Amino acid sequence: MTLINGGLLDRRGFLKTTAATVAAASLPLGAARAAPKRGGHLRVGLGHGQTTDTLNPGLYDSGFMIAWTHAVHGRLTQVGPDGSLTPELAESWEASEDAAEWRFKIRKGVQFHDGQELTVQDVVSSINFHRGEGSTSAAAPLVEPVRDITTEGDDTVVFKLSGGNADFPFLLTDYHLPICKADGDSIDWQSGNGCGTYKSASIDLGVSANLERHENHWRDDVAFFDSVEFLALIDLNARTTALVSGDVDVIDRVDLKTAGLLGRKPGVNVHSISGKAHYSIPTDVRRAPYDDNNVRQALKYGVNRQEMVDKILFGFGSIGNDHPVGAGEQYFNSELEQKQYDPDKAKWYLQQSGIDNLQVNLSAADAAFGGAVDAAVLFQASAKAASIDINVIREPNDGYWSDVWMKKEFTFSYWAGRPVPDQMFSTAYQCGASWNESFWCNERFDDLLIKARAELDNAKRRDMYWEMQEICATDGGAIIPMFNDWVFAVNDKLGLPEVMGSDWDLDGNRFMERWWFA
Repeated sequence: MTLINGGLLDRRGFLKTTAATVAAASLPLGAARAAPKRGGHLRVGLGHGQTTDTLNPGLYDSGFMIAWTHAVHGRLTQVGPDGSLTPELAESWEASEDAAEWRFKIRKGVQFHDGQELTVQDVVSSINFHRGEGSTSAAAPLVEPVRDITTEGDDTVVFKLSGGNADFPFLLTDYHLPICKADGDSIDWQSGNGCGTYKSASIDLGVSANLERHENHWRDDVAFFDSVEFLALIDLNARTTALVSGDVDVIDRVDLKTAGLLGRKPGVNVHSISGKAHYSIPTDVRRAPYDDNNVRQALKYGVNRQEMVDKILFGFGSIGNDHPVGAGEQYFNSELEQKQYDPDKAKWYLQQSGIDNLQVNLSAADAAFGGAVDAAVLFQASAKAASIDINVIREPNDGYWSDVWMKKEFTFSYWAGRPVPDQMFSTAYQCGASWNESFWCNERFDDLLIKARAELDNAKRRDMYWEMQEICATDGGAIIPMFNDWVFAVNDKLGLPEVMGSDWDLDGNRFMERWWFA
């Protein structure tokens, strides 16, 4: 079993970046060990996918579509295997002194799958697709600070922001922000015509997808498989059986209870990679009793975090502290007191809300993450000692993200984390953000969010992010009991790089372009 840790990010080193300075980071690092070979058909069993999935990039919300878009589409920038920022469709970028204006030089010779060349207008239209009043895109908060997008010549796009943002190039790695072909005042997202390493041959949303290598891709050192097939295998046993029987070559979301046993099977390798991924239990703070922070605090002290790590993650992770910044991240608040299971303190908070006991419904499904239903039962048991009666409702896997998450008042969810805190906070914690899963608003938090992204003094910026973590932990609407490792399994016919990405599962969801058949 292999454990690989993701690297820390340096935010000051990319205010001016060129392809030459990061070329090494963008190459498949495994090539130093063994030269990748071309050929073969890769079959991947994914524990994600639902019939409500869509090709609309602003509405991607399942791991199935995240993997698909990384294969089919390109973005201006990408996160490399070591966590560094690397060029993709933009070959270089440069910021003004105050980081309020960014100039991206667009790569020449990039072809869409239909043979048309990428233009600066494609870039402008693709980012504008997520902007504007009434946008339902999950990326809307990320591009909200963009006040104007202009072009210079046929190779430069200029972004003018409402204020400084040293992390702006990182935000453009977001999977909701692919560069699609301009189509009138919008973009063509319906056809699946991208400029990524693989072409979409067919897709049955929530079921399967077939991809073929894009022979005219601008890089010749990626995409070693001739074709790739995604299968949505939500059932954990079915997914594991498919790997063991040889019906698929890769599975994600390995059953952690039996990961060690699986890794001992002939022809199977299990990998574990730690990063920023975490599991969340959001409450809807608009509804009683969750509109009372005393109730939210009672629930946070009523969960036995270490028990969840031990019994749900089986050690493949660590306890969380009700904010989304992981212990290995640059701006992690190391001085924030770690919440521990404390039924007496939970009861005290209930008393502050004027009640002696609490009865709530908690919705769970393994679509949220493998073991979510078991985690709900553990929460139910630990909360009893705090006079909290949790009624666990087992929801169907299909439709969970469309019908349960952000629809019912107390649910489970998962987050891969994001390369920088601003991206995570803007996506899921800023007041009014499309994916603010607890519908939480805190004026001080939002004020710090705007100030921190414009602050170029690292010490001052750290202090702001530290306070934001404390606000989330003491006032936020989401319980974050644990950070999970990415645990996946492959057959031993696959060649994998020495360093793999930790920003998403399966090598940062770049497995289709970084791996090969040995």
